[in-house]
Amino acid sequence: MKREDINTEFKKQFVKDIVKTVVAFANTNGGIIYIGVDDFGEAIGLANYDEELLKLTNAVRDNIRPDMTAFTSSDFEKINGQDVIVYEVQKGTSCPYYLTSKGLKPEGVYVRQGASSVPASQSAILKMIKETDGDRYEDLRSLNQNLEFDTLRKEFKNAEIILEEPQMKTLKIIAEDGLYTNLGLLLSEQCQHTIKAAVFEGTSKNLFKDRYEFTGSVLKQMREAYAFLDRYNRTQSVFKGIDRIDSREYPEAALREALLNSIVHKDYSFSSSTLVSVFDDRIEILTVGGLVKGITKDDILIGTSILRNKNLANVFYRLKLIEAYGTGILKINESYESYDVNPKLEISDNAFKITLPAIRIHEVGNSLKTMFNASEARILEMLKSNEPIKRSDVEHALSISQPMAVKLLKGLLNKNAIERIGAGKNTQYILKT
Repeated sequence: MKREDINTEFKKQFVKDIVKTVVAFANTNGGIIYIGVDDFGEAIGLANYDEELLKLTNAVRDNIRPDMTAFTSSDFEKINGQDVIVYEVQKGTSCPYYLTSKGLKPEGVYVRQGASSVPASQSAILKMIKETDGDRYEDLRSLNQNLEFDTLRKEFKNAEIILEEPQMKTLKIIAEDGLYTNLGLLLSEQCQHTIKAAVFEGTSKNLFKDRYEFTGSVLKQMREAYAFLDRYNRTQSVFKGIDRIDSREYPEAALREALLNSIVHKDYSFSSSTLVSVFDDRIEILTVGGLVKGITKDDILIGTSILRNKNLANVFYRLKLIEAYGTGILKINESYESYDVNPKLEISDNAFKITLPAIRIHEVGNSLKTMFNASEARILEMLKSNEPIKRSDVEHALSISQPMAVKLLKGLLNKNAIERIGAGKNTQYILKT
C-alpha cells in the first residue's frame, strides 16, 4: 500500500483518538482511514472486524459535533489476504467539526497537515465558521458553548413570554444543529463584550471623577448602564411666576434610545467596548460599527433602518424594549424639539457617536433660558437666596478645584448672568438683576 499522507491514515486497530483523525479529515479535504494496517502500510488484518467497526461508528456518533455520520461510509476489503476496514470521510458542510468533550477550541478542532492530524489555530477555526455560517456575527456558532441564560430567562419571564428550546431556536439563539450562536453568547452571562462608562469633571477628559464597567449579558448591561445614566440625569427646578417647573438635564427618551441604539447596532465582530462619557454639559456614547453597506447618514436621520444585528433586534422587539425598527434617532431628535440645543450624530467608517447636550433651564429676567451647564446652574441656584458667594463657596459646594471654580464663574460673568462685587480676597458674586 501507499504511505500515509494528507488523505490517508493507517491504524492497526480501533483506538480512542481515531476520532481526531475523523475530525481532521472532515475539516480539511476528506480522507480514508484503513484499520488493520500497520504504520508501514502492511495489512495485518483484524480478528473481529465487525466489533472494530461498531466501536468506530459509535465513537464518531458520540464524540463529534456537529453530527457528521452522513459524511462517512465504511466497507471491508481483503488486502494481501487480510480483512481490513476502509472508512471514508468526506469534507463536511458544517465545518468546523470538533470533539464534544473539548468544544470549539484548538484542543477540540483538528485539521490535516501532511500525514498528521493537528489542532487548528484560533484564526483557522474562526475562518471555518465564517465560511460555513456567513459573515453575520450573530449567526456564527459561538466558540463558547458553555453558556448560561439567567438574565435572558428573567427578562422573558417578566415579559410573560415562554422561553424554552423551541423558542430559542426560533429566535436564532440556538442554531439548527443544536449549537449556540453568537447571538446566544451576547445574551448569555458569558458575553465578553462590555460597556465602559466614565464621569469627567468639566467639559473635557482631563480629570476623571469616576469609572464603571458593565459586564455579562447585553440585557444586564443595558439595565445597569441605564441606571448609571439615570443617576447622573439630575432634576432641575425653576419658578415661572408662581408655577414650579421641574425638568431633567437629559430627556429620558433620548438616553434610552441612544443606549439601545448602541447595543442593537454595534458591530460585535470587534472586541472594543462601547464607551459612555458623562461631561458637565453633555453625554457621549461611542460605539464600534460604521454604517451598514447601502445606507447613508441621511437615511438614518429620516428613519431608514438596515439592521446589522437583526436577530438581536428581534429579541429586543419581543421584549418590547424597542417599538419599531429605525425610530431610535427620530425619537432622540424629537425629544429635543422644545429646546435650543440639539443632539449630534457622528459616523466614521468604523464607529458612530451620539452626543446628547444637557438641557439647563434657568430663569433670567422674564424668560426661561437653556444656556447654562450643570455646574453653572448649581451656582445660580446658590445665588437665588440673594446672598453673595465667594469662589471658595463654589469649590466646596461643587467639590471642584480652584481653577474649575474660577472657570465657571468667569463663564457666568461672560453670559451676563452674575456680577462681581469687591476685589481681591473680598471678591464676591451676586445674581445680575
